[in-house]
Amino acid sequence: MPKIYLDYAATAPVRPQIKKKIAPYLSEKFGNPSSIHSFGREARKAVDEARENVAKFLNCEPSEVIFTSGGTESDNLAIRGVVTAYSISKMANGKKQKAKNDKQSAISHKPHLITSAIEHHAVLHTCEQLEREKLAKITYLDVDKTGRVNPQDVQKAIKKNTILVSIMYANNETGTIQSIREIGKMIEKENKQRMANSTSQMERNNKQYAISHLPIRFHTDAVQAAGY
Repeated sequence: MPKIYLDYAATAPVRPQIKKKIAPYLSEKFGNPSSIHSFGREARKAVDEARENVAKFLNCEPSEVIFTSGGTESDNLAIRGVVTAYSISKMANGKKQKAKNDKQSAISHKPHLITSAIEHHAVLHTCEQLEREKLAKITYLDVDKTGRVNPQDVQKAIKKNTILVSIMYANNETGTIQSIREIGKMIEKENKQRMANSTSQMERNNKQYAISHLPIRFHTDAVQAAGY
């Protein structure tokens, strides 16, 4: 009896046209794209073209496209990157405050992240590890019977120290598509309010930015989205 493969959402065979496109770079065009010799420059040209094609698809700048080894590394880079950037700014702010003999840091709260309970382990395990390392506090939102996150639940979960919301685009098990646009618009509105509040407060008090003045970053694990 022939076997039937039903797990294309996890992985699928490479399309013939794609295999033909990349084949030369697995054999004769094998140069290191970071090298300045002719072999490297030829490979670099292909990488740059690929980056431009991805940028056009995503409607962004090529400089905003970062290639990684896969979805797991991408999720880790995004989530840990935001928390690390916050920690660095906190340390820098702390040094400035110390120099001014101010004992109370302008940024004193532990960062808060919001995600859903049905995220891929690449996101959930990263968040859990950040909690174990005491680098962040995490809110895990439940979903309804269709597997969707209610955007209003996201809004209700936002705190003054929230710096990141991570909600997957399409679920890798069920194919459920989340209300990414609606959640994004809500976060955009929240950020405008934060900016307005921070500007007026700094004008009044001439103080450093507090964590409540930082914009909320919106991350989505969109690995499965193209397929759906």
